[in-house]
Amino acid sequence: MARGSASESAALLLRLLLASLFIAHLYWKFAIFPGGLEAWWENLLKAGYPAFVPAYVLSAELAGALLLIPGVLTRYVACYAMPMMLGAAHFWMTRNGFFFTKAGAELPLVWLALLGIQAVAGDGCFAAVRSPDPRRLLAWLRHRRRSAV
Repeated sequence: MARGSASESAALLLRLLLASLFIAHLYWKFAIFPGGLEAWWENLLKAGYPAFVPAYVLSAELAGALLLIPGVLTRYVACYAMPMMLGAAHFWMTRNGFFFTKAGAELPLVWLALLGIQAVAGDGCFAAVRSPDPRRLLAWLRHRRRSAV
């Protein structure tokens, strides 16, 4: 694909959109949410989630905020964040239903779809560290597995 083609530009714009959303969400957790990060963390633990869940959520949001703008391994950052959005959709669906107007699962499902599109679309133009082609990575893993046997 030529650098700067329409699909490369669209992947770049999606990458910048997702990174901006992650930055805004982190800002909300640290500066706007009553009680800040500690209160948010405690709320997840009180809701019955194991301690690794808030740690994973925070790491996925940080990866999205810090790595998507420069385009560092974009496909893999998107894939890393997808289970978080699935979990967020489940969290809000069980509490408030589907619709966004009641703080439901609708918005996390849209984020999940956007992350999936980013994973398929790839890095886009101006990526600092391009994601290895998943087919080449799988071929390399198969070759290593055969050599180990």
